[in-house]
Amino acid sequence: MKRCVFLLALAPLCAQDIKFPPGFTKLADRADKVVDITLDASSLGLAGRFLSEKKDEESRAKRLIGGLKGIYVRSFEFAREGEYSDADVEEIRSQLRTPEWSPVVSVRSRKRTADNAEIFVKKEGGRMAGLTVLASEPTKLTVVHILGSIDIDDLGELGRNLGLPDVRVSPDDKKPAEKIN
Repeated sequence: MKRCVFLLALAPLCAQDIKFPPGFTKLADRADKVVDITLDASSLGLAGRFLSEKKDEESRAKRLIGGLKGIYVRSFEFAREGEYSDADVEEIRSQLRTPEWSPVVSVRSRKRTADNAEIFVKKEGGRMAGLTVLASEPTKLTVVHILGSIDIDDLGELGRNLGLPDVRVSPDDKKPAEKIN
């Protein structure tokens, strides 16, 4: 019985896939603004209960939630440059250097003042099973980690229905479009 309780307690940690390093707590202490979202499968299931099957958009979001194991976001905004280091980002990036994860986008600069972005996907059986975005600016650091069966076209729908920021790519010209709130 004790073993079952212990395994159940670990289940949300296993679903997270990557672990946010202890140093992220120190980053939160130094940051002016912190966003910390932790939605495991049970939290997503609860959120899905508030979505209507009768409304087309909410119905699609509800189906998407059904395939997810978790959404984890850590975002820090600092008053000045130098409040976090490349080593802080590397602690996450190194966890994504496994055969399961593949980098699909990388915009990186050696200049500390530049904006950098990386996107990694996890595939299982030919389907996308995870997505991680690392975005860093001189005074901002954001990690978005989504686990579960993901259809990229449905991610925007999820964001709108759960109140998450929505960033789209224009379907016509593939240029980044504006942020939609």
